[in-house]
Amino acid sequence: MKIIGSPDDRDERDYAMKRTVLAPAKLNLFLDITGRRSDGYHLVNMVMQAVSLYDEVTVSREDTAEGIRIECSDNEIPCDETNTAYRAAEIFMNEMNQPAAGISIRIKKRIPSQAGLAGGSTDAAAVLYALSELTDAGCSRAELAAMAERIGADVPFCVYGGTMTAGGIGTILNPLPDMPDCYIVIVKPSLKVSTPEAYRLSDVSGYEHLASADKVISGICGGSVGDIAGGLYNKFEAVLHMPEIDAVKLSLCQEGALGACMTGSGSAVFGLFEDKSSAAACADRISSHFPEVFLVQPVSHGVVLR
Repeated sequence: MKIIGSPDDRDERDYAMKRTVLAPAKLNLFLDITGRRSDGYHLVNMVMQAVSLYDEVTVSREDTAEGIRIECSDNEIPCDETNTAYRAAEIFMNEMNQPAAGISIRIKKRIPSQAGLAGGSTDAAAVLYALSELTDAGCSRAELAAMAERIGADVPFCVYGGTMTAGGIGTILNPLPDMPDCYIVIVKPSLKVSTPEAYRLSDVSGYEHLASADKVISGICGGSVGDIAGGLYNKFEAVLHMPEIDAVKLSLCQEGALGACMTGSGSAVFGLFEDKSSAAACADRISSHFPEVFLVQPVSHGVVLR
């Protein structure tokens, strides 16, 4: 017999009304811009990897509340309708033909913003997944990814996670084998990068000479961290010409990284290591020079229940 109001009963009621989702960051092991469509969207060729750096997103249904409410542990993140998490809640509830009301979203940030790590995109993916669970909609990952395309180009990948190639505007995804076991040091310098400016400079540089992702992909398929490291590439590095990024890459390689690269439009930079001790030693030493340093590993999943 259960006593109403007991801790177990409260836990069951809480679970019925909310879900907490772990939302992993992503890295671009390879990123080239291959062209621009007539509607202004850019075409890309990317290899993307989810990593064990997580935001924690809790979504609750509150019958007495109105609208969509967002709280975030980072005061610099907007908590209004411009937040991708807000847009995700709107799109999901509209898809379910239900009013977007009584939804509370709490985001505990660990992924740095303006870093190229898909922090906003993975939070949006987490909201879609949480609402599917809360409403008993039972949406498949493919169904959630279809909704995610309407939010942003990185959001579908964040639904799936793992290791994937991305084409088109970034939403044509194809899975690869899991990345081989390795350790990754992510460094977020204080530098801020303008994504629109990065794309503008890509247009100026033209699209006659495209890079190849073959070495990264063969390294993944063959289980060679060294080959992956040797094929790391990000076109934005070439067009932005940022000495600060070059300095971070050099520091990582001097500390033993097999290779280093900026992710997305930056400004986070990552280095690949085969063993944990070398990666941990690098993270420890480099943390005295940069404000945010993380030691992570590849993960084979996207957003998941905590």
